[in-house]
Formats: sequence, structure tokens, C-alpha cells
Amino acid sequence: MVSKLTAKPAYPFKHDDPISKTTISFRHVSYKKDVTLLHSWMHEKHVIPYWKLNISLEAYKLHLQNFLNDHHQTLLIGEINGVPVSYWESYWVEGDIMETCYQFEPFDQGIHLLIGNKDYLGKGFIYPLLLTILFHKFQVSQTNKVIAEPDIRNEKMIHVFKKCGFIPIKEVELPDKTGLLMFCERENFERRWADWQQNKF
Repeated sequence: MVSKLTAKPAYPFKHDDPISKTTISFRHVSYKKDVTLLHSWMHEKHVIPYWKLNISLEAYKLHLQNFLNDHHQTLLIGEINGVPVSYWESYWVEGDIMETCYQFEPFDQGIHLLIGNKDYLGKGFIYPLLLTILFHKFQVSQTNKVIAEPDIRNEKMIHVFKKCGFIPIKEVELPDKTGLLMFCERENFERRWADWQQNKF
């Protein structure tokens, strides 16, 4: 049987996006390099309602260290032309609280994300970022589904997920929110990826 340790997507990863005409890249979160930046992003007005991590720096340091030590997920910084723009939590559904919410397959993956850099908000950069990381996640040949569970109040993010190939499934009650469970199946994503590459998005 294929191990998730050998199958999981490798980072750093870089893609020259022909539509946004930018270089999209993802790298691992570095505790020393990124903790202050991430802490500042958690205090942005558009982030606070959904992440609820507008806590002290010392408390956030402990939170980040605990998350970095959780090997069922991978913490990433998404960059545009080398500029840190976004934070991502990429995880295996198996071993996550989400495994109790539906009949998962062993290589299902999930994702959480935020745009932290205010200079990149509302300018459409979320689409090449999300599509690119989905493309990379589906390079794991055993993965046929990527899930998301945005807060049901977060209409903008739900719209983004839908546009990138996610289908709403059901509401789920989670410890920190009521989420909307959404599935992105490989075949549906591949259509959306082709549309994007051909500027038919």
C-alpha cells in the first residue's frame, strides 16, 4: 500500500501562471521566519471573524508550534512573485476531525486558507493561488477528492470555492464554527483548470 508520507505533495512548488502573469509559489511555513507575519495576519479585520486567532504573540507562538508538530497537516505560505500573500493549511482528511463528517477515502485531502496581505485582497489573486495548489494536490495520483469547510457566513470564500470546482455537500457542526462541507472531485477540478489555462474561467 502507498504511504501518505511518500505520496504527499512536495514543497516548495512553483508555477508560472499564464493568466495572472505571475509566479505562484508555495513553501513550508518557517517558525522563525513567519511567526510574526502570521500573527499580524491573524489580526486583520477580514481574518478575525473566521480564524479567531487574534491572540497575543506568545499565545500564537505556542499555537503555531503545535500546528507545525501535527504531522497530518502541512502549513504553507503562498507567494506571488516571491511576496508572501497567503497562509494555507493542507491536511489529510484521515486523522482530522473532518473524517467524522462524511465517508472519506484514504487519500482525500483538505484545505484551509486566508489572504493575509491586504495589498492583494479583492484583486482576483485568490483564483490562481487556489487553482495552483489544487493542481499540486491532485498530483498525488491516489487523491480523487479535496475538501473544504468554510464558515457558512463566509459567502465570498464559498463563491471562490464554487468557482474553482467545489460542490456544496452539507452543513457540518465543528467546534469553532458551522461549516459548509464542499467537495472538489478530480474530474471537476481538471475542467476548471483547463478553463483557467484557456482564459475561459
